[in-house]
Amino acid sequence: MLMWAGTNYLEMKRKSNVSGKIILALALTMLCIMLFKGSPSFGRPSPFSRLESGVTHVLVTGGAGYIGSHAALRLLKDSYRVTIVDNLSRGNMDAVKVLQGQFSEPGRLQFIFADLGDAKAVNKIFSENAFDAVMHFAAVAYVGESTLEALRYYHNITSNTLTILEAMAAHGVKTLIYSSTCATYGEPDKMPITEETPQVPINPYGKAKKMAEDIILDFSRNSKMAVMILRYFNVIGSDPEGRLGEAPRPELREHGRISGACFDAARRIIPGLKVKGTDYKTRDGTCVRDYIDVTDLVDAHVKALANAKPGKVGIYNVGTGKGSSVKEFVEACKKVTGVDIKVEYLDRRPGDYAEVYSDPSKIRLELNWTAKYTLEESLRTAWKWQKAHWNGYRI
Repeated sequence: MLMWAGTNYLEMKRKSNVSGKIILALALTMLCIMLFKGSPSFGRPSPFSRLESGVTHVLVTGGAGYIGSHAALRLLKDSYRVTIVDNLSRGNMDAVKVLQGQFSEPGRLQFIFADLGDAKAVNKIFSENAFDAVMHFAAVAYVGESTLEALRYYHNITSNTLTILEAMAAHGVKTLIYSSTCATYGEPDKMPITEETPQVPINPYGKAKKMAEDIILDFSRNSKMAVMILRYFNVIGSDPEGRLGEAPRPELREHGRISGACFDAARRIIPGLKVKGTDYKTRDGTCVRDYIDVTDLVDAHVKALANAKPGKVGIYNVGTGKGSSVKEFVEACKKVTGVDIKVEYLDRRPGDYAEVYSDPSKIRLELNWTAKYTLEESLRTAWKWQKAHWNGYRI
């Protein structure tokens, strides 16, 4: 009987302690709620959810990627409010963290993880945020890969652009800066390429981009949207101050830019450089391209944004106006890195074209934009970043 009574007493005491802890937890929770309600920011909308006089809020799709992150950096430096949307399939969250560290003040930068192929998620982003403009970079962007995964490219580039346009129309966002490509021109008969050069793309990447352009142009004819389409050429370089650079995923090296392959060869990550195609009708048999520095490129985007006008469409080539062959590029890379890179010459890559370089006269005259960096300067800046980031952003 005493044993039973003692056990009952202990059980009652245990229950009492539990009840006391629950009451204490509830009291602390209520106190936190009261303090939160009493804070100055409680009940106020997020700065990103409202339009603000004197502040331009730009949605940067693909802002965790190579070009998009550099664009976001420039916009933030110029006091724009920036929202980055990226699904990180090709982008790098560490690049976003660099930006967050540089611009940590409230209302400057936010990151949203989302896939533009999800129309419901895209509409939610637009309904919860007040955007003044969209810079649309998000896209898979490798010519060789596009010949192997054509449907993926049409969905990712063309369909997703349609989703963005529908969201912009539904929520009254009136300015679009569209990231397009010289690949929409295909292989023209005459050089240099002007904005009037016929668009006859020869690979799924270029075709998907041209389809997206056509959708934008058709929509703009019956809207008051301000549209700027920038068709740019081969992008190289990195942030001159060393904050951002190009760090593609290892599995994409086969499809990546020649600058990345050159640096990988210089670092002995790969045994040498593979040059695909030596029988083109060019001065040395290798492809000729117009290499534009990423800092120059984002400067063109910012000038396009500043000059965008309601109901008007601007289409511009963004390049240096000078073509360099692959062999010339490799020699410049050898000079900058100080490494005698081994080169292996292979057959042509499917979907490639012999010679492409721009006539940038229109953007110079209308937007007062001119490329400033030379090929060697761009490679030198990019190589400096590579040496400081042997493992990409994870030093």
